[in-house]
Amino acid sequence: MERLIRLLRIINIIQESPGIKARELADLCETSERNIYRDLEILNATNIPIMNEGHSKGYKFLGRFKQYPLNWDEDELQAFEVLPVLLGEKYKTKAFMSAYEKVMATHKVEQVERKTFLSNISKAIQSGKSAESLEEKDLLPFIIEAVLSSRSIEAIYHTQSRNTTTTRKIDPYFLMPRKDRLYIIGYDHKSSEIRTFRLNRFQSIKVVNEKFTKDDISLEKYLQNTWSIIRGEKRIDFKVKFSQEIARYIKEEEYNLPPKLTELTDGSLLFEVTVNDDREILKWIMQYGPDAEILEPESYRLKMKEMLQKWNNFYQ
Repeated sequence: MERLIRLLRIINIIQESPGIKARELADLCETSERNIYRDLEILNATNIPIMNEGHSKGYKFLGRFKQYPLNWDEDELQAFEVLPVLLGEKYKTKAFMSAYEKVMATHKVEQVERKTFLSNISKAIQSGKSAESLEEKDLLPFIIEAVLSSRSIEAIYHTQSRNTTTTRKIDPYFLMPRKDRLYIIGYDHKSSEIRTFRLNRFQSIKVVNEKFTKDDISLEKYLQNTWSIIRGEKRIDFKVKFSQEIARYIKEEEYNLPPKLTELTDGSLLFEVTVNDDREILKWIMQYGPDAEILEPESYRLKMKEMLQKWNNFYQ
């Protein structure tokens, strides 16, 4: 599960089940306990007061912290605002108006708290990475708000490879961190398909009051056989042999797409993985130079050989 959504889910689960254990959180969030501990560290860093009550006692909120019980969208807010007008005079008692004013005041306070909360979550997501631009920092809270509230965005997006700038309407399904960059996966109304957008390519973002549903869209399914973030339509079975010198580093590395690893008798490592696009994995393999040998597919072995010959010609 994508980290942002998991962070918010952890907050809601702890609020509903004080004393829940890390193991139970991991099961409910379909992730590892190690990831849960990392997520809890991030939430503590954003001043969300989660505490562990001691051995085998689980996690709960410290004090009176709560996660937005109202969280109205614009339609719900407008409906509640006109309630006194719709009610007859006999129902608009002093007690009713007092209760109404308290609820509206709570909503105003929660709006401020929510903005602060989203800002803190934005900083947490960016911790450990350098934001690619000031614009990325400024736009991130709007994207988080849109993802969490399932609301569409209207945006101006720049495609660098084509040097074009377009106006788009997007239903942002997921926010994805990949290699110190942030991406949005969502339905693009302009192309009528699900696409991946790089956050720092957005020049402006406006969250509109239009709800969307993800239906059966699964992030895991969408990114199946995707090495990092570029999604293709191929099916390429790579076999790569890594030398003894770097085998242990390959085994320790974390992968978005888990490979099959086989230790060979000479201490080298056989790396097998199926991907739907070749660009990102080829760049990854090339960084290891002569310590990485493509065994299969044969066509990519030849492609690598041709490229190395061209490089050699440059330096003759």
